[in-house]
Amino acid sequence: MKNLKLHIGCSSFYNANWKPEFYPEDLAKSKWFDFYSQHFSTYEMNGTFYKAPTLKVMQNWYAKCQEGFIYAVKAPKIITHLKKFKECDEEIKTFYQVCEEGLREKLGPLLFQLPPSFHYSEKNLELLVKNLNSDFKNVIEFRHESWWKKEVFEILKQNKITFCNVSHPTLPDSIIQTSKIGYLRFHGSPKMFYSSYSDEYLNKIYEEIKANSFEEFYIFFNNTASVAGILNALEMKNIATKNKIYE
Repeated sequence: MKNLKLHIGCSSFYNANWKPEFYPEDLAKSKWFDFYSQHFSTYEMNGTFYKAPTLKVMQNWYAKCQEGFIYAVKAPKIITHLKKFKECDEEIKTFYQVCEEGLREKLGPLLFQLPPSFHYSEKNLELLVKNLNSDFKNVIEFRHESWWKKEVFEILKQNKITFCNVSHPTLPDSIIQTSKIGYLRFHGSPKMFYSSYSDEYLNKIYEEIKANSFEEFYIFFNNTASVAGILNALEMKNIATKNKIYE
């Protein structure tokens, strides 16, 4: 536990609902990310899911924040949802290359979120493992409960791939460890993107994280359609700071 590096952030930042609880009323929209990056150590890029990033875009993100800040980047949907890892070698290679060259030392985990229609099978699991570059911090988020099984955890562990833990209305929410890197997305439950989490629940999650042997753990709040996400992120940061494990 002593060596755990805990990174806490949100999956978006551009939200007028966060005034005045987080952003000052008179703060210009152009300064929102500056303000965000002064309070949190990481940010999860979700825009890259809808439009594959270019090198210039990533270089711009690199320049936006201070030294030590870490970006998690979500893989484009052409890889995960449209082609579902089939015949997309070039797209995967380009995604890795652009992230590495553009973000350099500020690049953290790369998140590959699969659709609910992508169910567990040995063939599908093999397809995922075969296509991921082990030189990177790969995280896989499954959206179908068939993936919550020991066989999956073991294969991911053997290949140093991080199982993405989730708080989601229809999926298990226990903390699973398959690598030294942990990853958790709070999507909002029972209402996706809106529901807030109690302090008691956040403390419970903290205790579950502490009970494992992670060296590094990323927590992102995706319940950002309201003010809930930023308030929950601040509370989780407060919990971590009290325990002196916040980076």
